[in-house]
Amino acid sequence: MTDIIQLLPDHVANQIAAGEVVQRPASVVKELLENAIDADATEIKLIIKNAGKVLVQVIDNGKGMSVTDARLSFERHATSKIKAAEDLFQLNTKGFRGEALASIAAIAHVELKTKRAEDELGTAIEIEGSIVKSQEVSVTPIGTSVAVKNLFFNIPARRNFLKSDTVELRHISDEFHRVALAHPNIAFTFYHNGSELFNIPSENYRQRVVHIFGAKTNEKLVPVEEETEVLKISGFVGKPEFSKKTKSEQFFFVNQRFIKSPYLNHAIKAAFEGLLKEGYHPSYFLNLTVDPKTIDINIHPTKTEIKFDDEHTLYAILRSAVKHSLGQFNIAPALDFEHQSSFNTPYNYKDKTASAPAVEVDSHFNPFSEDISSRKQTMVQRTSHKQTPSASWEGLYVGLESKGNNSGDDFSQVTFESDSRNESIFSDSSIETTKTTFQLQQKYIVSTLKSGMLIIDQNRAHQRILYENFLKHITIKEATSQQLLFPLQLHFTPSETKIIDDLKVDLEHTGFVFSQLNEDEITIIGVPVGVPESEVSIILEQLISDVENDVPDANFSATDLLAKSMAKSLAIKNGQSLNSTEQEHMVNSLFACKEPNVSPTNRPTFITMAVDDIEKKFM
Repeated sequence: MTDIIQLLPDHVANQIAAGEVVQRPASVVKELLENAIDADATEIKLIIKNAGKVLVQVIDNGKGMSVTDARLSFERHATSKIKAAEDLFQLNTKGFRGEALASIAAIAHVELKTKRAEDELGTAIEIEGSIVKSQEVSVTPIGTSVAVKNLFFNIPARRNFLKSDTVELRHISDEFHRVALAHPNIAFTFYHNGSELFNIPSENYRQRVVHIFGAKTNEKLVPVEEETEVLKISGFVGKPEFSKKTKSEQFFFVNQRFIKSPYLNHAIKAAFEGLLKEGYHPSYFLNLTVDPKTIDINIHPTKTEIKFDDEHTLYAILRSAVKHSLGQFNIAPALDFEHQSSFNTPYNYKDKTASAPAVEVDSHFNPFSEDISSRKQTMVQRTSHKQTPSASWEGLYVGLESKGNNSGDDFSQVTFESDSRNESIFSDSSIETTKTTFQLQQKYIVSTLKSGMLIIDQNRAHQRILYENFLKHITIKEATSQQLLFPLQLHFTPSETKIIDDLKVDLEHTGFVFSQLNEDEITIIGVPVGVPESEVSIILEQLISDVENDVPDANFSATDLLAKSMAKSLAIKNGQSLNSTEQEHMVNSLFACKEPNVSPTNRPTFITMAVDDIEKKFM
């Protein structure tokens, strides 16, 4: 019997490793940007084509590499970051595994150009699928340029799993934001298909947040500063009134490394307790500095998960620091019996002298003097004289009782057209008022069928009704719009505004009218009929969230996604009471739809119970 266990070839092992390290173009962007930062670059340029499917290129002005280092960098487990296992707990760099470039080179065409300051000439290497095609001397600036082309060219199945360009670009933007926020001292430039998306200079942390998320973000930020023996916290949290329904503005950085931590996120939510509306999430941009010995980064290939030595202490410090900042800046009420903030003198009035009040008072005024009393009595007499009518209205009808017609009928027997008639053409006994529908738990509409009972989920049913209506309006392009009395101004981040801009034509077909659409501000002067003005921002936030998180395949059009999102935002919520007319209209509208059985998200809208099934319950 022959042996069956064998060593895998290097190119196969690299492709397997690439499945963990490189999941989409955004993974390549993350690895290349982190390598540029580890090379002590002060300027980094990111160039993307077709959402990274055709090209991902990162150019930096860092230290560069020698000829040997350039060739060795594409070998598995080759790294300059660590030398021993103990170094894992003294990490001051982004990377340490030595797998990124080897994994990327296994599934793409890679061109590397690099040069050190002390070298006269640089090195250029071309690799395709782990195979070195060329290595030669090159004239190149100081630093490193890595171009990754045709990602997953040798794994077509993996390439087919990639989403649309809009979704993939959104993931790349997220990675860019995380790296740029963690390093405000580095200048970044971001290009996509030849157009400049970001050009961020070296600046302080507050300016970096404002540059990425828009100028209006500045007024939303509340600074957080705290330093203890265990933990140092710096950064900002957003004011409660600017909270969002999505978690797109939540950033934790531990030792300048972006992490995801549900446990620490709960500490922030606990600090905002009682200040946020239900379903909304706080915004925060917080840098945590801890001793590298107290954390373990080697948990996940993406290095976004970290284990802390003492999570409970960090939780308590973080919660207290955020709560203190909210109270210090009068965002949340502070309970301090020795200090009353309302007694503080504003800075504008600090050096001003107090002036006497300008109100004049008549100290000799007496409301009980004779002059006042006689004046009031005269006014009362004049008023009563004006209110007395010259003649009573009854006098107009004197003698009418005696006047009658020739037949001697009494005037009271005359009928007029204006008299209300309560009689019915049917006798009371023939009327049987029956209620065909009723509402159960303010969530379900129950109606009767010949064969039994019909139970409708009012939220899903209304979603189906609105979804088909929106699709019809968008397709026909004849939606009606109601003009707003005052223009509605909404503020979004540049990336969110880009999503709205891409869907602008379809939004206009549903009834929205835009007068202005800038980088961080949208002005709306018309909304679809039936959409309250207060719901507009919620609808657009939900739409942005769906585009970002639902990750629709290429088979789904933007029109379909827009109709689904708006239907989900405007549908009647569970817990809303409906009268009989509204219930019947809901039932009739649902069964007038083309697909009444399921909601836009393919969930059942109603169920039926036959009489036989009900009878079985009583056996």
